[in-house]
Amino acid sequence: MIAPRLLVAGIGNIFLGDDAFGVEVVRRLGGRPLPEAVRVVDFGIRGFDLACALTDGYDGAILVDTAQQGGAPGTLYVIEPDCSGEAPPPAVVEGHGLHPAKVLHLARAMGTVCPWLRIVGCEPLTFGSDEEPVMGLSEPVARAVDEAVLLVESLVGKMLDGGHQM
Repeated sequence: MIAPRLLVAGIGNIFLGDDAFGVEVVRRLGGRPLPEAVRVVDFGIRGFDLACALTDGYDGAILVDTAQQGGAPGTLYVIEPDCSGEAPPPAVVEGHGLHPAKVLHLARAMGTVCPWLRIVGCEPLTFGSDEEPVMGLSEPVARAVDEAVLLVESLVGKMLDGGHQM
C-alpha cells in the first residue's frame, strides 16, 4: 500500500503582524521529524503557487493561516472548507495575494483538488496597517504557535493513518 501524500502549507505575510502565523508554524514544523510522505512548504503570499500545488496529486492538504472567527486572539480552529459544488471562475489571478477561499476556487478551476483538506487557523489580534506595518506575532498568537504545531502533527497522523475519510 502506498502512503498518502500530504501537503502542509504555511500562509501569511511576515510584514503584517499576526498574518505571519502560518509561516511561523511551518518554519517550526520544518525542524521536526515528519513522515516522508509529508511536504511542508512556506507559501507566504504566493497564492498561484499554492493553487498549483493543490492540484498536484496530493491526497490531502493542511493550510495554516490566520482565521477571523470571532474568538479570543490566539484561539485555534480546525476548519473543513466546503469544496463541493461548481467552482466559480476566478475573477483575477493574484500571483502575490493569498486568501484561502480564492486560492481554493482558483485551484478547482485549474483541475482536481486533493480530496482531504483542512485549515488550521488562529484568531489574530493585529495585522498592522499599510501606514504602520507590524513585524512579529502578537503575544497571544505567538503563544498559540507551539499548540498549532502539535495540532498539525495530530492531523497529519490522522490523515496518514487512514483518517482522511473523516
